[in-house]
Amino acid sequence: MKAFSITDIGEKRRINQDYVFCEVNAIGNLPNLFIVADGMGGHNAGDYASRFCVEFITENIRNSDIESPIALIEEAIKDTNKQLYEKSKQQIDYEGMGTTLVVATIYDNDMYVANIGDSRLYVIGKEIRQITEDHSLVQAMVKTGELDRDEAKAHPNKNIITRALGTNETAQPDFFEVELAEDDIVLMCSDGLTNMLNDETIEQIIKENADDPKIAAETLVKQANENGGKDNITVIIVKV
Repeated sequence: MKAFSITDIGEKRRINQDYVFCEVNAIGNLPNLFIVADGMGGHNAGDYASRFCVEFITENIRNSDIESPIALIEEAIKDTNKQLYEKSKQQIDYEGMGTTLVVATIYDNDMYVANIGDSRLYVIGKEIRQITEDHSLVQAMVKTGELDRDEAKAHPNKNIITRALGTNETAQPDFFEVELAEDDIVLMCSDGLTNMLNDETIEQIIKENADDPKIAAETLVKQANENGGKDNITVIIVKV
C-alpha cells in the first residue's frame, strides 16, 4: 500500500480550514487510518473544528480497546462530536462551528468508510465510483427529483450541507463497507477539489499517475487551483 496526502489553501481563501490525516501503519486496533475534515464557521472556528476533530478521533482510536473497525470508528465519531459540540456552546468564538468528515481504514481487500457532510471518498478501478453520498441541500434535491446532477453542480446553494460534526448533540454519519480489487486507487477529498474538477478529469489525472500517489495528488491540487481554486483543497490518494 502506498499513500500520500496534501492540503492547500487554494487561490481565494485566507485560511485553510481543511485538515488531513494519512497513516499507512497501525493506529490502535486499526491497520491504517485516513481522514479528511473540512471545517466551517466564522473567524478561526472552522480551522479549529477540523483540526480538533481529526486529532481527537485519532487519539480516541489509538486508545480504544474496540476491535470491530466500524464500531471503533463510530465510537470515536460519537465522542468527538460530543466534545466539539460542547466547545461550541462554551466559547462564543466557536459558536456554530462544525466540520465535514470522511474516514477510512483498509483491511486487506475490505475498506470501511464513515462520512458526514460533503467531503467524499471515491474508488478508481476500471471506472470511478463515488462511495460516499453528500449530505447537502442539492443532493437532497437530486434525490427527490427537483434537480438533475448537472443542475446541482451549478446550483448557488451547493455548499449548504445538511449534516456535520459538532453542530448537534448527536452525529449522524453514514457507514460503508467496500470490497477492493487489486490495483484499485482510493481518493478522499474535500469539496474544494470536486467543485473545481469533474469526476472525469479526476479519474483521468489519477489513472495517468496511477503508480505515484504523490504526483497524482499534487496534479489534482494544481489543476483545481488553475480552475479557480475557490476553496481549500485536500486530497488523500491510497494505492491498494
